[in-house]
Amino acid sequence: MTTTLEKTTQDEFERLLEESLASGNAVADIVEGTVIKKEQEGFLVSVKGAKTEAVLPLKEIPASDGADSVAVGDVKEFYVLKEENDDEGMLLSLKRLAFAQAWAQLNDAKIQGDTILAKVVSIVKGGVLVDVADLKGFIPSSQLRTGTPFDGLIDTKIEVKVLEADPKKNKLILSQRQAVAEQRDQVVDNILSTLEEGQVVKGEVVRIADFGAFVDINGIDGLLPISEISWSRIKHPSDVISLGETIEVKIIKIDNELKRISLSLKRMGEDPWQQIEGQFEEGQVITGTVNKVTGFGAFINIFPGVEALLPVSEMAEENVNPFNRYKVGDSVEVLIKKFTPQEHRIALSVKDINKDAE
Repeated sequence: MTTTLEKTTQDEFERLLEESLASGNAVADIVEGTVIKKEQEGFLVSVKGAKTEAVLPLKEIPASDGADSVAVGDVKEFYVLKEENDDEGMLLSLKRLAFAQAWAQLNDAKIQGDTILAKVVSIVKGGVLVDVADLKGFIPSSQLRTGTPFDGLIDTKIEVKVLEADPKKNKLILSQRQAVAEQRDQVVDNILSTLEEGQVVKGEVVRIADFGAFVDINGIDGLLPISEISWSRIKHPSDVISLGETIEVKIIKIDNELKRISLSLKRMGEDPWQQIEGQFEEGQVITGTVNKVTGFGAFINIFPGVEALLPVSEMAEENVNPFNRYKVGDSVEVLIKKFTPQEHRIALSVKDINKDAE
């Protein structure tokens, strides 16, 4: 038989248990609370249903907001870091709440295809690290507009697309290239209509490859081929230009159908082939510098930006190996055998100098 006292004790226990279950907040729950006091290590927060004040440590306030973003009397939502127990109140976090909201927004941006802003904070192997709402994201080199990270990107804000947003793995992968491609599609027709062949424009070098460079002209990328960078022979575009550099170039071709523009840097200066007209003539003996040696001959620099060919058959009366006879940088005396600057061609000879001497 159950006594009255036992019945009362059991009823009271069940009531307290129900209240506890009704008001209990578990880790990762979102609760609403009122900031009631500021202390040295953080803030005390009154949470409805909690038996004691909850604690919001200063380190759990987002760095981008700072402690000044919290004031006594504020009513906010908080993330539960630690549940209330008999000895301590709940431990709360605004940082975790901001992270959760940021991950949700990034996932929405991925689904909707929205473009967001990211701040480049450092260059790492294979790409760059960026900051997005206090979250660290990664942009692989292949997804950078430049294709290669460079110091000028650090501390800049760039527009990106979300490729992957996984809060469980803390994995955020972004693409600048996709964002730029979308922008280009939106503005390319309007920009092309304002450009014309022969026009001189300013642009930023946004990518460098072995075959040339891409220059941003008012929002679209124009191709600057390596052959149009310098009148002189160069091994790589980076010998003359660098990523992030602003340069003046001439538009040499606009393809409205393919929506492409071709650029020239070397044509910003005077054509050296026009400069040499009247300065040289066939039969003249001059001194030049070896720029390149091939199996069929050597290219000799006879004037800044002007190369002439010394065929292997014109090196000597006997058969010679051009690689054994000349090396880059050698100074060599040659005879101009054929001079047609209008066609950008000059043929040289060494054996004919010897013939004349005989």
